[in-house]
Amino acid sequence: MKILSVENVSKNFGGKKILDNINFSLNYGECLGVVGLSGCGKSTLAKIISRFIPCDGGKIIFCGEDITHKKNLHEIYKNMQMIFQMPEDSFDPRKTLGWSIAEPMKNFGIKNILERVKSLLVEVGLNENYFSRYPHEVSGGECQRAAIARAVSISPKLLICDEATSALDVTVQEKIIELLKKLCREKNISCLFITHDLVLLPKISDRVIVMHGGKIIEEGTPEKIINFPQSPFAKKLTEINFFKMNGEI
Repeated sequence: MKILSVENVSKNFGGKKILDNINFSLNYGECLGVVGLSGCGKSTLAKIISRFIPCDGGKIIFCGEDITHKKNLHEIYKNMQMIFQMPEDSFDPRKTLGWSIAEPMKNFGIKNILERVKSLLVEVGLNENYFSRYPHEVSGGECQRAAIARAVSISPKLLICDEATSALDVTVQEKIIELLKKLCREKNISCLFITHDLVLLPKISDRVIVMHGGKIIEEGTPEKIINFPQSPFAKKLTEINFFKMNGEI
């Protein structure tokens, strides 16, 4: 059963086509990887799905509802949460991590917030002391864990991770991916995992779409895309990631 359907979505900026008739779907409980180099349109796609920016054509169907032009997004954001590349930029520097994790729960009328925030901190691999810390007082990996706690605090049905690990070092990346995979599995959350790093996808994604020039050029399992790429660009992307894994670039 589909939680998300993207139908013929297009977007132009300054006369340049950024997205060109994008079509794909995401099933309940599935993690779909979206991979491509910078400028391919994947972050624009994430912003359109999350309704941060409008599309110029096409439809976004979420939980069976057409949200393409929906005005009231309160209920949408209860079921859809986003995790960003630079977690410290998504937190108010004047507020503690605990305050920021609690904020969406307050907005949606969730009770026992203090206990829930402390429980979430432990669940994402931090301890209760992080409740009183500020974003600048923790590492990038710790800040991203707090961002994940905030995103899952209201029990969303979909997480959109836009380059959520690209600002972290390799060892921290793997731990964050393990955490995301664990939480999505345990809480039955669907995930759209957007990255430029193909080698990360077998560790979290059930299926992958490859983007280039604003289009989806290939789709398949991570193993199929990595081991048997069909398009010239997917082959190039595989080579880039192979050399990166071996420290040659």
